[in-house]
Order: sequence, then C-alpha cells, then structure tokens
Amino acid sequence: MKPKVLILRTAGTNCDLETAFAFENVGAEAERHHINRLSEGSVKLDDYHILAIPGGFSYGDDVHAGKILAVEMMAGFAGQLSAFVDAGKLIIGICNGFQVLVKAGLLPGNGNGQSVTLTDNNSNKYEDRWVYLSCETDRCVFIKPGEVIEVPVAHAEGKFVTKDRETLENLEENGQVVFRYVMPDSSPANCSYPQNPNGSVDDVAGICDPTGRILGMMPHPERNIFSYHHPRWTRGEAKEEGDGVRIFRNAVQYVKENLL
Repeated sequence: MKPKVLILRTAGTNCDLETAFAFENVGAEAERHHINRLSEGSVKLDDYHILAIPGGFSYGDDVHAGKILAVEMMAGFAGQLSAFVDAGKLIIGICNGFQVLVKAGLLPGNGNGQSVTLTDNNSNKYEDRWVYLSCETDRCVFIKPGEVIEVPVAHAEGKFVTKDRETLENLEENGQVVFRYVMPDSSPANCSYPQNPNGSVDDVAGICDPTGRILGMMPHPERNIFSYHHPRWTRGEAKEEGDGVRIFRNAVQYVKENLL
C-alpha cells in the first residue's frame, strides 16, 4: 500500500501537477482534487495520509494571498481537517499553500488563531530567484536538521511576520521555525537582500505546528527534484538529485513507518 496524497486545487492554483509528481517520484500515490469535491463530500479527506496545498495564486489573491481558500476550507470541511490532524496525518503548504495554512489558523497551530502572517515583500515586487535554506529543527518530520538546501522562491507576499516579538520567540523556543534563509556559505543572512528575498523577520522561511506534522514554507521544493532543475547544472554545480526531493521523501517515509 502506497501513502496517499491529496493535492488540493482551486481557481488560480498552478503548481498542483509539479507537487503531485514530486510525491509520486518518491513512492506515493497522489490525486489532485478541486476543493468543491471535498466541500460536497464526493472526496473524503480521511481516505488520504497527506494533504498538500500547492503554490499558485488561489482566486487571484484578490483579498489577501490565500485568504479566500482558507475561508473555504474552514467553512466547507473544518471537521474533516481537525480529524485529519488528530489522526496524526501530514499537511504541507507551499508558497500560496503556506499563506492558506496561516490564514486558516492551522499554523502556527498554538490554539490562539492567526498570530503570524505573510505580507508584501520589502522589495515591493515579485521575487523569482534561488535561495539557500538552513533546516533548523528536529521537530518537523519533513526535514533533517542541520542540512542546507537550495530551492527557488516565486512570490510577491512572502514576508513572514509575527504579531509581536513574544510570538516569534515562542516559535523558536518550541522548535517550530523549520527553515531560515541563509547565505551561500550557510552563514546567517541577517535579513540581507536578496539572500532573504522578502524581508522575513529573523530570516524565517518556513514553520511547523507544535506536532511537527504541519509544514508551511514559502520556497518551492517541488521545483528542484532532479539535478537538471538546478540553474547551474550545466556547470557541474548540481548534486545527484535536487535538494527539494528530500522533503517529499521524508514525508512519505514517515507515513510508511507510522500510518501504514
């Protein structure tokens, strides 16, 4: 039996095929479903082990990035989501998916509603570039701490901010800061541009909930699966496989070891 992944899509989603492929490439069975199928009940979240909310511009980001999809999820199948999380299953939100998880209150998942957000980049423009990320915590099942990975970003509202300094300190103390933007030599970016492409506080690029089973990240791991995805692969600077693949492999392995 393969781990089953539900790739949630709606109007404006544009990374669902890549995300499905990334999971299938490491041994999962991935299905793409429109949110209406879950809201009407023809697709049941309980039939899956992993929920993935991919990147894109759901509903054109017309209100706030990810806000409309977040409201639809909580209004249409909040009970299913709660049961899914309580069953120990996994959720990953990438870029727009991260924005959705934050605005749905699933991240940081401290029971206090929305205490963080993702807002306009400091550059006031869309940022499409490759960045380095340090893997910061042993709490999150999607990563191995101590690694540094290289993946691309593609967003206009990716600046991670917290409502106050105490919220940020709690995330750090709880091991919920999963990724930070770093320099090419792995030293701290210290919010320098373009290594930190959006101005996120303390260079935060991704967080998880207290269980480590819900991950949100702004960069796109599904866009660096194979060595030739790397922009400098023809110069011999790419690894044997893309850095992003390990995030999907870790998730699938966790399901195999704990849920099957």
